[in-house]
Amino acid sequence: MSMARRLVSEGLGTAMLLAVVVGSGIMAERLADGNVAIALLANALATGAGLIALILMFGTISGAHFNPVVTLSEAFQRNMPGKEVLPYILVQVLGAFSGVAAAHGMFEHPLFFASEHVRNGMAQWWSEFVATFGLIAVIISCTRSRPAVTPFAVAAYITAAYWFTASTSFANPAVTLARAASNTFAGIRPIDAPGFIIAQILGATAATLVFCWLYPAKQKDTVSH
Repeated sequence: MSMARRLVSEGLGTAMLLAVVVGSGIMAERLADGNVAIALLANALATGAGLIALILMFGTISGAHFNPVVTLSEAFQRNMPGKEVLPYILVQVLGAFSGVAAAHGMFEHPLFFASEHVRNGMAQWWSEFVATFGLIAVIISCTRSRPAVTPFAVAAYITAAYWFTASTSFANPAVTLARAASNTFAGIRPIDAPGFIIAQILGATAATLVFCWLYPAKQKDTVSH
């Protein structure tokens, strides 16, 4: 698959993911009549369903990372060339902001407006570490043991993590940056984003090291001469 197709796949997939996350958050908040639990449930279910569709849609083209820490983990595992990491991350970030703008446009919001949703403190950062650790763990374990179930396992984990983490599981630096430009149910204050991103990188690093050890990559057969 050409590099151009892979980059378009990553950018478009990330944009569609953010449109799902932010758009469903806006719709959920409007319809929940102040019931935050119902709004979060709707947001989580829409995100999980969207993830399954998007990973199945783009997985065979770009790997459907939609997430800089997934890309970094894949590069560490030598599943992709190092020279592709920066282009992947750039299109993921651009795609994420495009998806936020698309969602805002559907609900007659300004294309970008800084979030005022406070998400700060040790509990939030620890939640993001745990959420991202689990995401990378699911990806490595499933792709190395039962690749066909990976889209469903990732979506199931993210849906669950909306509920068992205090941060509602961003687990994605590109998503975090873009959601800082959305003063909606899914938003995060720009000043809080760096703490989330650091925690996400640390969680992804820890999971990559642990799960590459738990699930060793199969050695390619060699021919003796």
